[in-house]
Amino acid sequence: MKLPGHDAIARQADEHLVTYRVKLPRKVVEHPFRQVARRVIMALLLLVGTALIVYADRGGYSDSSDDSVDLLDAFYYATVSLSTTGYGDITPVSDAARLTNIFLITPMRVLFLIILVGTTLEVLTERTREEWRLNRWRSTLRDHTVVVGFGTKGRSAIQTVCATGLKKEQVVVVDPSSKVIEAATADGYAGIVGDATRSEVLKRAEVHKARKIIIATQRDDTAVLVTLTARQLNKGAKIVAAVREEENAPLLKQSGADAVITSASAAGRLLGLSVLSPAAGMVMEDLIQQGTGLDIIERPVIKAEVGKKPRETEDLVVSVVRGHRVLGYDDAAVGTLELTDRLITIVRATPGSQIAPDVRPLRQD
Repeated sequence: MKLPGHDAIARQADEHLVTYRVKLPRKVVEHPFRQVARRVIMALLLLVGTALIVYADRGGYSDSSDDSVDLLDAFYYATVSLSTTGYGDITPVSDAARLTNIFLITPMRVLFLIILVGTTLEVLTERTREEWRLNRWRSTLRDHTVVVGFGTKGRSAIQTVCATGLKKEQVVVVDPSSKVIEAATADGYAGIVGDATRSEVLKRAEVHKARKIIIATQRDDTAVLVTLTARQLNKGAKIVAAVREEENAPLLKQSGADAVITSASAAGRLLGLSVLSPAAGMVMEDLIQQGTGLDIIERPVIKAEVGKKPRETEDLVVSVVRGHRVLGYDDAAVGTLELTDRLITIVRATPGSQIAPDVRPLRQD
């Protein structure tokens, strides 16, 4: 078995500092720069408006320096008044000026302060809201699916799982890249930024409460460590892992994976099949693509099919799931269909066709 970079992995295992960050899906909000710019413009408009009001009634104000109020004095008074500095060198002396201060300038001062501190208040409120959302998310998350790696394999796996009716709120993505997690949260999934080989990171993903764990890392050695860590935290979850080299598949199974998909050999098989028979390769590629052309689905046996043989059903039956066994359609052990059986069939893809989620691990007989 080849596990490149095992020395680097060992060095990482000796480190005690664990960095992670939880990101929940959120609606698209306005860019922070635009928010700040809008607040600054509103504050300036209030400042100019106040200065014009004072200048229009400049005869009702007294300046201790020269007893006259010009445009500069009006802007100066507006600035110190709205900022609540209030030096007292320019004061309203007439009844009209004082009423204007009471009913116009004072509300504008309050609004000006709200605009200035609004950004800080919004940040504090957003942090509190985000913390509340995070705590609520952790307390309600149960029987979810954890996907380690949001590359091509991870994305395709999530799309296939969600095609069964699984809600996006029940999917948690773990990846060391913050940009990748941002893409995942933009698609509606919760994300954890961190190294999935760390138990603390997987705990943040609530992996101990997960029902299914999909491991789609870029390296086989990383997949082994993630599988070991995930199985240690969750003894009952179904773990499916992908590896690049077929010789590493047995180690993944020994580490606790229920199923291992070898991406290199699967791609090679499809390449060889396409060379020998381009039509057969097109059919296999069609089956792999979820929701288009032909789909392979799992469904229960209906009452009208009980007592029939697999070939006598309307659908094209590939295998029969009976108990813990997966039997071929031509297996003599199948006999006739039973009501507790499940059928794996090939059907024309429609919006209603779904792969039924399995409830227990199966072994091939």
